[in-house]
Amino acid sequence: MHKQPIHLKQKSHSQLKKIKWLFIFIVLLLLLVAAWIFWQKKQAKTQESFSQWSQPVPVRVVGVQRGDLQLQIKAIGTVIPTNSVNVQSQVSGILQKLYVREGQNVQKGQILAQIDPAPFQVALAQAQGTQQQNLAQLQHAQTELKRYQAMYAQDSVAQQQVDQQQSLVNQLKGQMQANQAQVDAAKLQLSYTRIYAPINGRVGFHLKDVGNLIQANETTGFMSITQIHPIYIQFSIAENYLDLIRLAAKKANHLEVSAWDRTEQKQLALGQVHALDNQIDLNTGTLKIKAIFSNTDDALFPHQFVNVRLIAQTLRNTVHLASDTIQHGAKGPYVYIVNKDLKAEVRMLKLGLVSQGQTEIIEGLQGNERVVLEGIDRLSQGQEVQIIQEDASKPLPAKNVAG
Repeated sequence: MHKQPIHLKQKSHSQLKKIKWLFIFIVLLLLLVAAWIFWQKKQAKTQESFSQWSQPVPVRVVGVQRGDLQLQIKAIGTVIPTNSVNVQSQVSGILQKLYVREGQNVQKGQILAQIDPAPFQVALAQAQGTQQQNLAQLQHAQTELKRYQAMYAQDSVAQQQVDQQQSLVNQLKGQMQANQAQVDAAKLQLSYTRIYAPINGRVGFHLKDVGNLIQANETTGFMSITQIHPIYIQFSIAENYLDLIRLAAKKANHLEVSAWDRTEQKQLALGQVHALDNQIDLNTGTLKIKAIFSNTDDALFPHQFVNVRLIAQTLRNTVHLASDTIQHGAKGPYVYIVNKDLKAEVRMLKLGLVSQGQTEIIEGLQGNERVVLEGIDRLSQGQEVQIIQEDASKPLPAKNVAG
């Protein structure tokens, strides 16, 4: 048998040894890669288990409500007195006395002031004196006329003399009528020295003090009176509400209007629409409305600025929801609701009227759902949630419907 050379045997043994070590290296490398992949997957799984995106999303929810929803139109109004009178004197003279104090409530016909009557009493006496003088002349002329008529019957005087005396009597009668008119005018002027309240209301500040000279029909007058029971508030609404207001006015006996303070935290008074203006303001595109208030507690003050809420429509037994919960996407408005498994669901909505931070839901909700108010940014369909607060009765900030 032929034997291999010794150097060939050594070479073959060396190659086998290299292959063996290469195989061991490859196996170790594969084991190392597999261990590294396993470790990475374990780390990713661990991180995922601690990721906030994989945890239940904390949310705040509100309940859907079913009941009456009032459509309120908001505006800024001005309180206007029913009547406002600038009290003036119809005669000139010295202001002798004031019978009312500033800020006092007065009744129609109550005396307010006295102008010095002395000059007018003198003028009345003069007119009455002239009247008496002419009365004496008339009586004498009538006596003479009777005498002339008797003499004429006896053919003692001519007809011309009788006619002349009759003319004198008629002239004196006319003079007497003029004298009576002068007396009446003097009495009227004297009556003007006592000034009475023309309306019920509250007296303003005195513009003239006792002792001042009052001129007849001065522009400024000497005091003012404003009638505040009842009182009006005038405000304007956008013309696109005109049809709604007119329709509501036809259906109801009155439209309710409430007046609120500047902060809209306190209701001052409750009244109703008194009248609509007869035209739209071309400059602003608004319609003026006047509402009337009894104001028995004096809560409203003339020329005061107030916030007004006009109840234009009441929707009966409707499903409505806090407007802040409604989201708007490419497919339309929607909300996230929390189901019985505490998972988020998307509900598409069909919306109606909006008022006081509430939106009418025409389609999409039944009225017994829990809707997510806060925490919406991290939600998706089927996402598990954790409710950290739920208060269906919690009031939400109101939104303006109109200005």
